[in-house]
Amino acid sequence: MNITLKNLTKKFPNRNRKIKEDVVAVSNFTFEIPDGKLVGLLGPSGCGKSTTLNLISGLETPTSGSIFFGDTDVTSLPPEKRGVGLVFQNYALYPHLTVLQNILFPLQNIKGKDRPTKEEMNARALEAARLVQIEELTDRRPSELSGGQQQRVAIARALVKMPGVLLLDEPLSNLDARLRLQTREEIRRIQRETGITTVFVTHDQEEAMSISDLIIVMKDGVVNQTGKPQNVYDDPVNLFVAKFLGTPPINVFDGEVKGEKLYIGEDEVLDVKGARDGKVKAAVRPEGFIPAEDGKLSCGMERVEVMGRDTSIVFKNASLNTDVGRAIVESGVVKDPDARSVRFTLKPNKTHLFDPESGARIYYGDTKAE
Repeated sequence: MNITLKNLTKKFPNRNRKIKEDVVAVSNFTFEIPDGKLVGLLGPSGCGKSTTLNLISGLETPTSGSIFFGDTDVTSLPPEKRGVGLVFQNYALYPHLTVLQNILFPLQNIKGKDRPTKEEMNARALEAARLVQIEELTDRRPSELSGGQQQRVAIARALVKMPGVLLLDEPLSNLDARLRLQTREEIRRIQRETGITTVFVTHDQEEAMSISDLIIVMKDGVVNQTGKPQNVYDDPVNLFVAKFLGTPPINVFDGEVKGEKLYIGEDEVLDVKGARDGKVKAAVRPEGFIPAEDGKLSCGMERVEVMGRDTSIVFKNASLNTDVGRAIVESGVVKDPDARSVRFTLKPNKTHLFDPESGARIYYGDTKAE
């Protein structure tokens, strides 16, 4: 089932009585989520991503705009009529019920002619347990399960209703690092097996990029960029998106364009054909540095960190917007880890220019706005 959001806006009354203007949690959100895809709704805390999810589910009513599931306008439908499955950050399992009883609970609350028989309920609950690989745990209570197992029960409970849409709100936040990795892979597997249109809310960009077909990057209630994860990473439309995506984060320098050349400090570091003269923010991905004796960018080397397949060079530069920068290079490239300085050549496709005031992307050379 595809989901269409048209000019969706949600405002809340301002708690500060001295300020008359409402708080805009979501502003003019327009996007179509394709049928059967997993979409990551991504942004920092307070950006409006959970509010957007609550609008889709029906837990919040939009101030303006509309929501369509397929061709059906569901804007005014209550949550129970929308056919959605919800999984929250806190698992919200009933502690006195077994795993099977927790999964069965949504089916037991169906009234009227749509209520399945007891045999159908049990069959669907066991199938949901099998799908999330907890069929051997159905007799246990939540207190006897690990965090990852409890999260799987919550997902099974959402899936047992056979929803047309699955909504996940920060579902991995309570898990440790290893469990987060395992569970996100399970979510992707389950989504592919079921083909359910899924919206996954997270502030963790690595999490979103690893399992999503598409990502939506939000800031202050506004959609900044949408697209395939790798495309958004490679071609950010503004400095916020560039800085938000990527681990380690992108390195941002104060730079200047003069005569279609990019200068960082006194170093002429890159040809930027077509870029206008003026101050810029030059942002370079960690993998965009090539250590070279004749490299044009000179930096002070702080230390070298060997991480198996890759090596991380931690460096300083007076034009950096942070205390230190980080370059990721192949192991063995650094010949003298005790050196006091290092020179880099910059990869053009990993170096992005932005307006220092608005943060808007400045395109140059072969780069162009989509």
